[in-house]
Amino acid sequence: MSRVDFYVLSADAPDARLRYACRLAERAVEQGCQVYIQTPDVQKLDDMLWTFSDGSFLPHEIYRGQAAAHARVMVMVGSEIGPSSHRGLLINLTDAMPADVNAYDRIAEIVDVDPERKRAARERFKQYREQGCAMESHNL
Repeated sequence: MSRVDFYVLSADAPDARLRYACRLAERAVEQGCQVYIQTPDVQKLDDMLWTFSDGSFLPHEIYRGQAAAHARVMVMVGSEIGPSSHRGLLINLTDAMPADVNAYDRIAEIVDVDPERKRAARERFKQYREQGCAMESHNL
């Protein structure tokens, strides 16, 4: 069973979810974890991964159904089910529960102050619990 962490943001800043996703991916990579970020806005997140931190760079690629071009690519970004090579951590930025929940060691759900996204996150929380996932919430 996957472990699911819900990160509940209190800041009402533009792109807060995307920025936190970048930081979370960076921490996971520092621990040697391969990360897949599933998002409806692939290009915006790709751009942010290049610029979110002045002091670091996360080797990443947009997932287009093919394996990473190089073994050093620890982060892949896409809008569909991710590659089997990047199953250490799924950062789910969609409003739907991933179809392949148990394929990942860990799943991170990032919830901001938007009321509709909070509602969708509550529904996913219930679905994860029904599937028997180990879950934890973090209020940030």
